[in-house]
Amino acid sequence: MPLTFDLPREQLETYNGRNPRPVNFDDFWQEALVEMQAVDPQVELVPAEFETAVADCFHLTFTGIGGARVYAKLLRPKQIAAPCPAVLMFHGYSMDSGSWTDKLGYVAEGFVVAALDCRGQGGLSEDVGGVIGNTLHGHIIRGLDGPPQQMLFRQIFLDTAQLAGIVMAMPEVDANRVGATGGSQGGGLTLACAALEPRIRLAAPTFPFLSDYQRVWEMDLAEKAYAELRDYFRRFDPAHERETAVFERLGYIDVQHLAPRIRAEVLMTTCLMDTICPPSTQFAAYNKITSAKSMLVYPDYEHETPAEHSDRVFQFLRQLL
Repeated sequence: MPLTFDLPREQLETYNGRNPRPVNFDDFWQEALVEMQAVDPQVELVPAEFETAVADCFHLTFTGIGGARVYAKLLRPKQIAAPCPAVLMFHGYSMDSGSWTDKLGYVAEGFVVAALDCRGQGGLSEDVGGVIGNTLHGHIIRGLDGPPQQMLFRQIFLDTAQLAGIVMAMPEVDANRVGATGGSQGGGLTLACAALEPRIRLAAPTFPFLSDYQRVWEMDLAEKAYAELRDYFRRFDPAHERETAVFERLGYIDVQHLAPRIRAEVLMTTCLMDTICPPSTQFAAYNKITSAKSMLVYPDYEHETPAEHSDRVFQFLRQLL
């Protein structure tokens, strides 16, 4: 096995993270969920122009936190005899919900599929803005200089939970058989969704982003997906006089701190040569999960999908059938 740039495997398995957890973390997220539940989602389903013999396809929009209209693709089997399982899909940073065709395997197997477009990224969801400070580059730091309730990833995390609740309430869906999956940012959002919506039954996050920001900084890997951390300090705190406070504020949107809330069975995937989302940051979240869990570890891979991986996630989620 190649030498890893991160901690040795035995240390990864006990690593518990560096980024501080705000003292009012639990109250912060409980208040956020109360706010989310008070929103009238005004769900709208519009038939899509895409046609296939196995699925009915829809553009789904709903009103999320702050009044934003949030978009997701929704696909359901044409023939549904009884409430069926569902899978929620979350995309990578700056991307979108992807094509209709890459979801058809799950629909053909009998799943309803919902794939979210994150606010302000590559898809159709609305970013209502309204934050103080930098909006030029990066969603991790969006709202960092205002009240933590205005941080963009707080709203995106809540969008994942709200979408889950909307799908679970559909008459064609069995709310007790819903899973979630995604890679990189989608992996982080899978963890956030499973933490904020405890009815999620299975979760398959792949090399999750949005975990243990201070560890990323200390490893000098605040580049690529995490480049906005370096950019923030250079522009707004060049002497690092507020470094402790900045990382504590980021703790509100650190998925490792949400991980203990997860009740789903988790299959996480980690690549040991991943310099974009370092393995230790992923283990920080994994080691805090108290529900049933297992990890696929790929020693030779970087921030990339191993050849067999999609099939293994598919087989894992098939347990919902």
